[in-house]
Amino acid sequence: MLGHGEIRVVARAAGAREGTVARGLRELESAEALPGRVRGLGGGRKRAADRDPGLRPALLALVEPEERVDFLDATIAALTEQIDARTEPFQAAKQLLSSVPGFDRLVIDTVIAETGADMSRFPSPGHLAKWAGVCPGNHESAGKRRRVGITPGNSWLRRALIEAARAAARTRGSYFGAQYRQIAKRRGPNKAAVAVAHSLSDLIWHQLTTGECFHDLGDDYFQRRRDPERETRRLVAQLQQLGFHVALTPSRDPAA
Repeated sequence: MLGHGEIRVVARAAGAREGTVARGLRELESAEALPGRVRGLGGGRKRAADRDPGLRPALLALVEPEERVDFLDATIAALTEQIDARTEPFQAAKQLLSSVPGFDRLVIDTVIAETGADMSRFPSPGHLAKWAGVCPGNHESAGKRRRVGITPGNSWLRRALIEAARAAARTRGSYFGAQYRQIAKRRGPNKAAVAVAHSLSDLIWHQLTTGECFHDLGDDYFQRRRDPERETRRLVAQLQQLGFHVALTPSRDPAA
């Protein structure tokens, strides 16, 4: 049983009058059948396809077969089956790469398709990055360097690596996320994504060359690399430039 205050709340929430809510509540509490008020099973407006059985075939005839969803699903399934059959000999490489943040099935298949999972043709990780087109360009003339984009390379592999880099940058607790954020705040998101893609290409070369599993360095890697004494001198110098006199007292607890 709802009081007057509760009826007012329900009416405001439903956008109805309080009298309408109260009348409906009384009808529900009466537990009596309401002849002519309850719609029977199958009542109401029928669907257009039920009223005109020939409507659906006529509409499907207007759509090209290659644009239909069922046709596309069947095509994707057939291509996926062919890709699985062709990449069956590379299961070891797929298993290694599957542990890398940002690497999904499409990225791994692209890496295998473009490189053949054979790193012997690339003498160093830099050669693979250069061939994939994820290296910064270098245009120097008369001792002056100009800003240029990334080097030309394999467009399919470059696109896959950059997409994987953006996905890896969103992975929590990952080294690639820390690397992306550190570069993005100084150089922008696009250059940061290319830098992470370069790191991923290096990782691909090392994994497929040595067969080692991926080990994430963690998102605190750059913090751990910093020299505490050098960082202290830098912060003290900044405070002194702001006009403060700094006196440091060592903490009793080194972990504090």
